Amino acid sequence: MVFGQTVEVDFNKTDRYGRLNGKIVLQGQDANLQQLQAGMAWHYKEYEREQPPEERRRYAQAEDDARAQRVGLWTDPKPVPP
Repeated sequence: MVFGQTVEVDFNKTDRYGRLNGKIVLQGQDANLQQLQAGMAWHYKEYEREQPPEERRRYAQAEDDARAQRVGLWTDPKPVPP
């Protein structure tokens, strides 16, 4: 989705391993949300309290919809979380 492209990273925190926790934006589009919608990512609940409420709702809904539609990793009856 973003390989070889210039992206923006909207973040305000690093985790205990020094990784950035944030949103990837490609050409004005939220790539994180698009991955959730495609069933290619989990909504990482550990950090959801740090998301703005509307973004938290959209991410949770995108994951729920992908699960219900059984797309991406949700085609597996027992997907293993990261």
